[in-house]
Amino acid sequence: MKGVNHFLVVFAFLALASTLASASDPSSLMDFCVALNGPKNAVFVNGKFCKDPKLATADDFFFSGLDKAGNTSNAVGSKVTPVNADQIPGLNTLGISLVRIDYAPYGGLNPPHYHPRGTEILVVIKGELYVGFVTSNPDNRFFTKVLKTGDVFVFPVGLIHFQLNIGKTDAIAFAALSSQNPGVITIANAVFGSNPPINPDVLTKAFKLEKKVVEYLQTQF
Repeated sequence: MKGVNHFLVVFAFLALASTLASASDPSSLMDFCVALNGPKNAVFVNGKFCKDPKLATADDFFFSGLDKAGNTSNAVGSKVTPVNADQIPGLNTLGISLVRIDYAPYGGLNPPHYHPRGTEILVVIKGELYVGFVTSNPDNRFFTKVLKTGDVFVFPVGLIHFQLNIGKTDAIAFAALSSQNPGVITIANAVFGSNPPINPDVLTKAFKLEKKVVEYLQTQF
């Protein structure tokens, strides 16, 4: 009888834990979700309507084109080609996405940025990349590595990271992310290119720069 009672207590605890787990909030797929009292102007949290499964086809789970190089003729010398639920409708709700990143020879940069909703795992297909990420406050510890063809590196969710081509030829990497919509916040763009602009007094003090330098940087974005 004692053993039976022990089993019932364990079973009740597991049932309660399961109930609490199912009642928790789902992971966010958007920057914010403003609550509405009615359906007017409402959107689904995952941002997509769902097709009747009976009408799904193989093409809903297919994408072609990652063999094509991205155009790196831009200020940073890199191009990110995404493959998410916008490109493959069947990815909706599955919690994964993919990108191809092309880097111009020596100096092509995927600038410091972070993904608020996804961890990234990157594999180098061609070239040599200097990569790294920085941990959160107060340590701000810097993890860095030089990657060559076939090497893999992980950037944990929400941490600032980058990749720089240090080779003499173009470089290519593929990255998978643990969200269908991981989001991306490029640090320089967000800080100096916000709309409307952040008051230069804020950035002058935060970055310990002269105000004219901050104002110049804001004009660049």
